[in-house]
Amino acid sequence: MEADLTQLADLVEGAPESGRGRAAPVPEAALRAAEERVGPLPRSYRWWLGRFGRGTVGGADIATVPPPHEDAAAEDLTAGWRREGARLCFCVEPGCGDGYSFALDRPGAGGEFRVVRRDALDGDESPVAESFAGFLAVRTALALGLRDGPNPAVARLWRSTPGALLANGVLAYGPHLIGERNETFEVGRYAADWVLVGDDGGGGGLFMRRHGRDRESVYRLGLGALGEDVASEGELLTDDLVGWLEAGAPGAG
Repeated sequence: MEADLTQLADLVEGAPESGRGRAAPVPEAALRAAEERVGPLPRSYRWWLGRFGRGTVGGADIATVPPPHEDAAAEDLTAGWRREGARLCFCVEPGCGDGYSFALDRPGAGGEFRVVRRDALDGDESPVAESFAGFLAVRTALALGLRDGPNPAVARLWRSTPGALLANGVLAYGPHLIGERNETFEVGRYAADWVLVGDDGGGGGLFMRRHGRDRESVYRLGLGALGEDVASEGELLTDDLVGWLEAGAPGAG
């Protein structure tokens, strides 16, 4: 799914795992110059550089394009060691040295590249996210104690984007929102087996099961009518959260 940049901005500005430090937006001319050296940058990462410029994740610096004559070699995206074949390393973990790279041979949706992790000890690669925005969402979820997400469907969403706000008012929550919204509406008290994963912008909540066989179906139920039997009392909207959001969340407007 294409990354929602508005939700990405909210995550970066409010989540503990995405500190901005000495924020200094990278000018467009500098971004173009960097792309001449390392190749096209993923859409959400390019946007992030132009909006925030600098930041950290889990205590590790995210590579940037520093101003001319600034001594920032450790953070410089265009440093020769960062590009190795079809991998462009944008973040290295402190301590263990595991690196995170854009897989330039694995394009994703909307001008993105998938993110892979390389183990510092054996060099093995493993997939992390479908985009830079998804990388930040995944790391934020881990920092907030949400693991991959409350169920596999939400985990798939977060690997691409930290939530999504659609034209019809439907909002799918990212890791920076989901905890607070579930606490506000006391979902754990009234519907302990369920999780509020979004809302329709008009008083209806979007609910999915936390446990059991069916953790793919999404039900709509009024947030003022919440009870244990969400499946019976609510309206079944889809059994494919990501596909439904990509299609504009039909039936929820």
